[in-house]
Amino acid sequence: MTSEQAIDRTSVTAAARRARTAAEALAPLPRSVKDAALQVIADALVAATEAIVAANAEDVRRAREAGTAESVIDRLTLDAGRIAGIASDIRDVADLPDPVGEVVRGSTLPNGLELRQIRVPLGVVGIVYEARPNVTVDAAALCLKSGNAVLLRGSSSAAASNRALVEVMRGALAEAGLPEDAVQLLSSESRESVKELMRARGLVDVLIPRGGASLIRAVVEESTVPVIETGVGNCHVYVDAEADLAMAVDILVNSKAQRPSVCNAAETVLVHEAVAADFLPMALAALAEAGVTVHGDEATQRIAARAVGEGALREGVVVPAVAEDWDTEYLSYDIAAAVVPSLDAAVAHIRRHSSGHTEAIVTRSLRRSRRFVQAVDSTAVMVNASTRFTDGGQFGFGAEIGISTQKLHARGPMGLPELTSTKYVVTGDGHVRGGGGVTSC
Repeated sequence: MTSEQAIDRTSVTAAARRARTAAEALAPLPRSVKDAALQVIADALVAATEAIVAANAEDVRRAREAGTAESVIDRLTLDAGRIAGIASDIRDVADLPDPVGEVVRGSTLPNGLELRQIRVPLGVVGIVYEARPNVTVDAAALCLKSGNAVLLRGSSSAAASNRALVEVMRGALAEAGLPEDAVQLLSSESRESVKELMRARGLVDVLIPRGGASLIRAVVEESTVPVIETGVGNCHVYVDAEADLAMAVDILVNSKAQRPSVCNAAETVLVHEAVAADFLPMALAALAEAGVTVHGDEATQRIAARAVGEGALREGVVVPAVAEDWDTEYLSYDIAAAVVPSLDAAVAHIRRHSSGHTEAIVTRSLRRSRRFVQAVDSTAVMVNASTRFTDGGQFGFGAEIGISTQKLHARGPMGLPELTSTKYVVTGDGHVRGGGGVTSC
């Protein structure tokens, strides 16, 4: 073991032990105390806007000097407006019902025992994420509200921003009378801190990775701590034969171009052949105006060429698609496009290439929309709505800690309930169990 590894192991273990102690203090707190602390944090972040923006500017400068893609820089950047939005999200979380103590189900058994299954905090939650400083605050707010302590391991590209945000939040926690160690930032100077966090089984209760495919895969495959897998967003928009074409253009452009650097942005559009000749010239022109390059199949290229020849579209808007395009999460002003012969063909394409995040259908047919919803197995399916709505805030969950594409425990945008587990409380009146029967363990 190198000296760097030893230092990281010691620091992560010490942070996890402090988090465990903090989690024990948070678990029994009433909603009023947690909500008041969240309001203090929101106020403190707004008050510290100038310092946070200055720290963030350092990260943005280093990113630009390193030649980082603009889509990544967009996610990295904080300004006064974004900080105000983050603070507003925290206040929204404070206004949400507290899941802790909620009775999931309950009954009185035939023998008179009262059985209740209630929500309890997970305990210590680890978050590994890339250049998204807003995640630092979102994760902390959701964990605090649900009674959990959080260990934050952001990327080195956002190190200055994350330090500034966590410093403000820890100070606000102290002001509110809560343990500062409920929110801790792990070192991002080496990868060893991630490895040690993944091995902190028994100290960390669950690990949630947020970022690119390689990060998520590494955490899922190498962690001994239980993982809630979040997925990349290879999202699709399918324009059906019975679509309102003007509506479809609006939904497509919003899904792709409203903010292309996020996981719920559309990366592929599939168009039924019955409407392709009418829809694609309209859509390609609108996408071109938004600055989007279309990676089109042969049918899309033929329609685009006719539109260029007729003066309805400029050259260069459509480039030939290659096999890799159908599996690519661009996170940029690029989208793949294909013409399909049927709804079933669209579903087959989605099943083959989707990451299981979000798919959308645009159609006026209730029957066809129901078929699509039943056949597509993703965390969210939109009917006549943009893929950009798959978001904890848009769903009314407040901020989100991630969008899970797995099927165990949590699926889709993860809000407060997804940061809890359950336990059974059984109340009797001197009940004892008689002999016989088979034990369950």
